[in-house]
Amino acid sequence: MSVMYRWRKEPGARVQGSRPLDALKVQAPCVVRVPEGGYRMFYTAIGPAKPYAKCQGYLLSAFSDEGLLFHPEPGIRVAPQPAVPQMALRVLAPTVARCADGRWRMYFESRGSADRPTVIRSAASEDLLSWKHEPGHRLEGFGGVGGPRFLPLPDGRGRIYCFASEFDNDGIRPGGQVRQSIVSAVTDDGLRFSIEPGYRMRDRQAAYDTVGMTAAEVIPPQGDDGRWTMFFSAWQDVPAGTDVPLHPSCDPDAAITGRSEDFAAASIASDLAGYRSRIFRAFSRDGLAWERDGCVIEGDGDNSDELDALHAEDMSLVEIGDGRYRMYYAACDRKGNWRIASAVTENSQPTLPASITGSPQTRS
Repeated sequence: MSVMYRWRKEPGARVQGSRPLDALKVQAPCVVRVPEGGYRMFYTAIGPAKPYAKCQGYLLSAFSDEGLLFHPEPGIRVAPQPAVPQMALRVLAPTVARCADGRWRMYFESRGSADRPTVIRSAASEDLLSWKHEPGHRLEGFGGVGGPRFLPLPDGRGRIYCFASEFDNDGIRPGGQVRQSIVSAVTDDGLRFSIEPGYRMRDRQAAYDTVGMTAAEVIPPQGDDGRWTMFFSAWQDVPAGTDVPLHPSCDPDAAITGRSEDFAAASIASDLAGYRSRIFRAFSRDGLAWERDGCVIEGDGDNSDELDALHAEDMSLVEIGDGRYRMYYAACDRKGNWRIASAVTENSQPTLPASITGSPQTRS
């Protein structure tokens, strides 16, 4: 029976900036259990040792024997490609799946200039260390898609849950008010995806998701538990009247200077303007129609010294035995330091929403 209901934060950071490749910002982890033993974490980073002038982020890795003490591994696992317009500046938010032929495939959000919608692309690897970009987009549409999380399905297909951006000005960046909801897409071969109708989770349904959602990871039913469980991260808007610095991802001139310090500083200044992000839970009967339940991870705000005082988002879950899970997530303290934190499940269950134990919900 699933026990993913109460979470206990673990002290300290699993990964933090420690070298020129990741000294300025780390985010969006994905943790994979290595077949030979141990755990490998892939994460988004930026630092002064970026591979080219306009680069705004890439994917690094760290290894741990037991899942708590991670040691950064040398080199970049996946870097953006300046010659590919929708992957020219940044790759982030990885998710990794095992292929039928034994290889590994990584899906990730891919960004170019601010006037281009984000897309999901992929890379393949034999050993989880050397990755080769695969041609084409795995998923595109809306005003952009990103923050992918891959889930193998019982029928042999795969599903990606991701955010979909929508803009007031006909889906063209920059400008306009963004909506960022969760959608899904399915695949038979890991390369060609079809978007499923409707939204898995619509934004702006509560005070805590007024700026949209960035990631959603799903655990399918286990044992006699017929419920699917989703963990998703949502952002709350700044107080009314706040002067918010423009985030570089929305600024068409952000890449002109080419200094990673400029990008990281501008990004963190926006993060600290009064936004909050938290991690929530939802339940489903079929993996498509979802009902929100409550918050599972949040910080205590500006007066707290917690690693996740202001932001907790973009989670990755790993089963650690006895039906228990460890959640790795991006955390930002009140001073703007981003790290990877973790929490583990405790053995208790909530009272489920009546609609989960009773009649099915209509899909949105």
